[in-house]
Amino acid sequence: MPKKYSKSSNLIASLLMMILLAMLQSQLRAEDQQYAPVVPGYTLVFPQDYGSHPDFRIEWWYVTGWLETSENKSLGFQVTFFRTASPRHSSNPSRFAPQQIIIAHAALSDPALGRFIYDEKTARAGFELAYAREGDTDVKIDDWYFKRNPDGRYIIEVKSDKFSFELSLTPTQSIMLQGERGFSRKGPNIEQASYYYSEPHLDVFGTITQQDKPISVRGRAWLDHEWSSEILDPRADGWDWMSANLDDGSALMVFRIRGKDGSKLWAYGARRNAAGRITQFASDQIEFIPERVWESPHTKAHYPVEMRIRAGEAEWRLVPLFDDQELDSRGSSGAVYWEGAVTVFQNGKNIGKGYLELTGYLQPLDL
Repeated sequence: MPKKYSKSSNLIASLLMMILLAMLQSQLRAEDQQYAPVVPGYTLVFPQDYGSHPDFRIEWWYVTGWLETSENKSLGFQVTFFRTASPRHSSNPSRFAPQQIIIAHAALSDPALGRFIYDEKTARAGFELAYAREGDTDVKIDDWYFKRNPDGRYIIEVKSDKFSFELSLTPTQSIMLQGERGFSRKGPNIEQASYYYSEPHLDVFGTITQQDKPISVRGRAWLDHEWSSEILDPRADGWDWMSANLDDGSALMVFRIRGKDGSKLWAYGARRNAAGRITQFASDQIEFIPERVWESPHTKAHYPVEMRIRAGEAEWRLVPLFDDQELDSRGSSGAVYWEGAVTVFQNGKNIGKGYLELTGYLQPLDL
């Protein structure tokens, strides 16, 4: 009798567990359905797609670039605005509900300091204090903002106790649609994708202030705008990504998604020459080959800061402006990553400048 009772109890427990798992899966599917899907064949429309897409789970406007002072001193800079929607962003009518969260990172790479300096902000959208507007690029948190003017010129203003940016970025080339006309795969499943375009070779001028001293700067920058509703493949550890404005007018972008076992889950690359011709590289054509690893004294993470990248028959070598370009954003986005200014070499010759991003090296990246 006790054995029969035990078997019956186990059966009931198993059934309850199956029902619970089914309910959880159903809830997750319902939450996912609240976000707009990324589908192949969509045609990006501008200026509308310069702006925010609040029906998608996550979105970012990502600017990286190299600057020169009047004394020919090189600086790297990064400004990123993220927008993320809450799982039930459309169901709570309260003005105080955190329907959209805005996050911003700003960083300066100054070889004279020999280390990365950065700041970050986080706020729920609302009350004109923080927003990501639809229709055109217009993102703000307090006194940080990134906005596109009708003439196509971007304005960045960041005010921090550590540094300040007042920069104007003017397009010199057309938009570069990544992937298949802006549909960018991020994994082996077609659902793992984003809408993604870049604006390479932005002409930058303005002022950077350090220690209350304004410095006039000029340079070149790269803008990425990307939005999606899919998280990374559960097997993913993080990604390696690079973009570069090359001296001959070419634009180069390559990334790979790394698996937790060290494998390559997915990769993609594209190079557009100065005449506008694009060469795309499939996942099996791309290799990221570490040349030198740096250990962060702040987090003890190990980053391959010097890298060779192969795409098809081409190969480039990336050398950092300096090693300590790690950004600890656990106070906002929750991630620790390396985002560094790099010089691009090919056949031993300096051919351009760009940025290298390395995520998931301290712990798996959780989006």
